[in-house]
Amino acid sequence: MPPKKKDDGANKPPPLIGRMGTNLRIGILGLPNVGKSTFFNVLTKNAAPAENFPFCTIDPNESRVPVPDKRWEHLCEYYQPASKVPAYLNVVDIAGLVKGAHEGKGLGNAFLSNVNACDAMFHVVRAFSDEDIIHVEGEVEPPRDLEIIHDELRLKDMEYLRKHLEPLERSVTRGAGDKKKKEEFDVLKKVEALLEDKKWVRLAHWDGKEIDVLNQHLFLTAKPVIYLVNLSEKDYIRKKNKWLVKIKEWVDANDPGAMVILFSCALELKLTDMSTDEEREAYLKEAGTTSALEKIIVNGYKALNLVYFFTSGKDEVKAWTIQVGTKAPGAAGRIHTDFEKGFIMAEIMAFDDFKEAGSEVACKAAGKYKQKGRDYVVEDGDIILFKFNAGAGLTGKKK
Repeated sequence: MPPKKKDDGANKPPPLIGRMGTNLRIGILGLPNVGKSTFFNVLTKNAAPAENFPFCTIDPNESRVPVPDKRWEHLCEYYQPASKVPAYLNVVDIAGLVKGAHEGKGLGNAFLSNVNACDAMFHVVRAFSDEDIIHVEGEVEPPRDLEIIHDELRLKDMEYLRKHLEPLERSVTRGAGDKKKKEEFDVLKKVEALLEDKKWVRLAHWDGKEIDVLNQHLFLTAKPVIYLVNLSEKDYIRKKNKWLVKIKEWVDANDPGAMVILFSCALELKLTDMSTDEEREAYLKEAGTTSALEKIIVNGYKALNLVYFFTSGKDEVKAWTIQVGTKAPGAAGRIHTDFEKGFIMAEIMAFDDFKEAGSEVACKAAGKYKQKGRDYVVEDGDIILFKFNAGAGLTGKKK
């Protein structure tokens, strides 16, 4: 029996639904006046408009937010580098959606095209009452609001699907279609059955070939969602609100396993307006609570199937964003394309090993400094030095 090939597929990363790349974006969506733009403002510390009327946000605001990471902070403290570059989360504030958006109501079509341009979603749902802030549906009722967004995206996918399915069906049933068209048709029929059953594309099981087809279409309901429940400051601090049980019931029934994060725009805005970190820390300590922003940012980054590795030294400590499952040559290519072309090996320390040992020298002495080849899948938080063939085209040396 011939020996097995080294790369028999066992170490290949699982296929991902969605766009490939590292410049992915997460959109903030929800009904009008649920706190989306205020959340965007405190998240990015930008001054996007946040007024008390529907469709205040028309064109999407976009910004990037540094991803909080104690590991990156430790490396910066250790090396005291001239340049410090964290990982960033690209965030888009999208105009509020209303019932009937899939038919063009409100800012319908523009809104839905903006959702399509994003790769994951923060779905902000309002669970606070405030007579001074109108609700587009009249009364505050989070399960109804969740259902509206859920249905509008699903119905827009149905509209898109029918435009593509009809000509494909004619081609396949007449026998003129090739094998690939038949495979695409079968996947789209499976999508149709899901959507008609009021389910999202993301919730079904898909194999690698089916995902390849889905990634040609990028259905709105294939995108991952994190639900952000916007509470009053009082309710957030005590973690109590009359709607929380009903929100959980809705998520369990319609998006099982999805992450739900409680936060308070009112509290976060108050913290943003404070002038010093000491003032913010004192207020949070007195209130017996914490800010939810770090949890939201970190999990938003993970929802995009992104991780990062570090390069570190006196010149620079930098977090390099890669997609989950990226192998060492691909990670090297994030620094410079010629690093990938001339890749020889990656010298790697896991961050935990580096921190425990106390230094690179101690890490080597403990046998925790590893040399990895082309098949190594880079893990989140790896500290890497790439060795490459400078003759592959690179003219300058790596700092």
